[in-house]
Amino acid sequence: MTYRVCFVCTGNICRSPMAEAVFHARVADAGLEDLVEADSAGTGGWHEGEGADPRTVAVLAEHGYDLDHTARQFQQSWFSRLDLIVALDAGHLRALRRLAPTERDAAKVRLLRSYDPAADGDDLDVPDPYYGGQDGFEECLEMVEAASTGLLAAVREQVEGRAA
Repeated sequence: MTYRVCFVCTGNICRSPMAEAVFHARVADAGLEDLVEADSAGTGGWHEGEGADPRTVAVLAEHGYDLDHTARQFQQSWFSRLDLIVALDAGHLRALRRLAPTERDAAKVRLLRSYDPAADGDDLDVPDPYYGGQDGFEECLEMVEAASTGLLAAVREQVEGRAA
């Protein structure tokens, strides 16, 4: 049975597609691509149908990540098919938990940086780089990469638990 993860930010053109691309690479490196699927969405539909922000694409390419992306808005009906919903900041976390149809579904929503043991427990947001310069996208990637190691370990544990 496939374990499904969805990364969620505001418009689904910067942070969540970046997290999706990095996590895809981690999953492939771990040899889990047949067991784990990842995608992304936004809490809003402002950019639906658009590609990722060119700065996101450039930073990912510069660091060796591939991204084929079309923005979309997260739908409440997706809770039933997802195992884990990864919010990129506390605002997304609150919005997704409010949208969750059940407490069990709300419990599926976690902050990305909660998987980074070096992250400050009081500030687990990945800042939105959209209105800034290229350095904000680099910082975003650093945070995403740092959290992806712990996220992969947690997902691997869940996947192996299903197989047991």
